[in-house]
Amino acid sequence: MPSRPNILFIMSDDHAAHAISAYGSVINRTPHIDRLAETGVRLDNCFCTNSICTPSRATILTGQHGHVNGVREWEALDNRRPFQLQKLLGAAGYQTALFGKWHLGHGLTRSAWVDDESGPGAVPSEPAGFDAWATLPGQGDYYDPRFHTPDGDITVAGYCSDVITDMSLQWLNEQRDPDRPFFLCVHHKAPHRPWNPGDRYRNLYRDEEIPRPSTFDDDYASRPAAAAAKMRILGDLVREDVKADPPDGLDDAALKNWYYQRYIKDYLRCVASVDASVGRLLDWLGLAGLDDDTLVIYTSDQGFFLGDHGWYDKRFIYEHSLRMPMVVRYPRELAPGTACDRMLTNLDFAPTLLDYAGVAIPDAMQGVSGRGMLRGDVPPDWQTSFYYRYWDHGGHNVCAHYGVRTLEHKLVHFYRPERVMSGEAGEPIIDPYWELFDLGADPNELRNVYDNPRYAEVQQALHHELDRLREKYGDR
Repeated sequence: MPSRPNILFIMSDDHAAHAISAYGSVINRTPHIDRLAETGVRLDNCFCTNSICTPSRATILTGQHGHVNGVREWEALDNRRPFQLQKLLGAAGYQTALFGKWHLGHGLTRSAWVDDESGPGAVPSEPAGFDAWATLPGQGDYYDPRFHTPDGDITVAGYCSDVITDMSLQWLNEQRDPDRPFFLCVHHKAPHRPWNPGDRYRNLYRDEEIPRPSTFDDDYASRPAAAAAKMRILGDLVREDVKADPPDGLDDAALKNWYYQRYIKDYLRCVASVDASVGRLLDWLGLAGLDDDTLVIYTSDQGFFLGDHGWYDKRFIYEHSLRMPMVVRYPRELAPGTACDRMLTNLDFAPTLLDYAGVAIPDAMQGVSGRGMLRGDVPPDWQTSFYYRYWDHGGHNVCAHYGVRTLEHKLVHFYRPERVMSGEAGEPIIDPYWELFDLGADPNELRNVYDNPRYAEVQQALHHELDRLREKYGDR
C-alpha cells in the first residue's frame, strides 16, 4: 500500500455549502461534487477562522491564525517563512503545482506585518515552494484571463474555470513525475463576484424561480452590526452584478426579488463551471488508474450569503458565511458516502494533509490533524469549539469582531479598532457590544440573547472559553 498519497486540492472562491446538492441545497445541482461526496466523506461542520479570501487562504497554507502568519486582512503572505504546506511537502519529495487564484499578494508590494529577525517590511509574494504555477493577478478575469507565471505574464483565451482546469490537466499529463507523489492545487476564481458565467451555462435556470431563503427579509433586530452592513440584495448590488437595468414600476418587494434572481442565477451558473471542472479531474484520475492513490479535497475559502439575511458576500461570523464546504475522498482509508459532524477548521487543513503525507507537523502550526476523525477514529479530546477573528473593519461596512463557536452556541464581540477614529468616513461606527446565539433553538441567528438571564451560565462559560482560546492562540 502506498504510504504517501497524491493530493489533489480543489478550492473555489465564495462557494457556500448550501449551494451544493450533496449538502441538501434546494437551489442548486452539483452532480460532480456530489459524486465526490458519494465516494468519500462530507464534512458537515467545517469552518473558517476569518471569513474573507486572503486571510483564509493564508491560514489554509500555514495552519496559523492571521495574527501569527501575518495575514489579517489583505497583506502579502511572507514567502520567507518556512512553515507553509507546499514547502513542507516539496521538501518531503512531493512534486507541487498551483493553477488559478492565489490572492496572497503576488504583484503587490505591501507590509506583511512580519515580526521576526528580518523585521517588518515589504516581502516578495509569488507562490514560493511550488515547482510549477500560474496565478491570476488579484481577483483575475472570468473571460480570456491573464496569469502570472515564473516566465512572465500570459493571457489565455477561454473561460477562467475551463482554462484553470486545462492548465491542471496539462501539468498532470506532461509535467508530472509518475515516480513521485504530487500535490496539485486547482484554485478557481468562480463563483466570486461579479458572477460572469461561461457560455454553456448562460441559460441555466433561465425559466426557473429560485427559492428565497427564510431570512430574506431579516430586520436585524437586536443586531446593530448586521443592520450597518452594506451587502444587501436591494440597495448594494450594482448593474455590473446583475447585467441589466431593473424593470420600471416594481415595488420594493418585487424589485428585491428581481435583484435576487439576477444575482443568484449567475452565481449558480458560475458554480456549474466549477462542478464541471471537478468532474474532468475525477475522470482523469480514473483513466490514469490513480483513484485509490489520490487524496481528493473539494472546498472553498469560506461560505457566502445567498440572499440569507437579505445579503450577498461573507465576512461575518454568522453561519452561512462561516461554514465551509469540504468533501474528502481517499478510498484506501475513508469509507464512501459517509458524513462527519465533528468540527474541523481551515486552521487544520495543513496539519491534516501533512499527516496523510507522513510529514511531521511543525510546532509552529496551530491546527491539528483531522485524519483520524475523517476515518471515524475520533480522539477523545477532539475540539468542540474554535476561535474566530475578523479584522477588516469597514469592508462592506462590516465591523471588526471576534468570537467563539461551540457545538451549541456562539458568542461574538463587535468592536471598534483603536486605529479607527470616531466619525472617520467610510467606517461603520457603532458602540462595541456582544451577541450570543443559541444555535439549537435559533439556527439562523435572529435572536441575540446576550444578557438574557436564562442564558447567564452559558454566557459566563462562553466568556471563559473565549478567553482560553485567545490565550491558547496568543491573540491578546
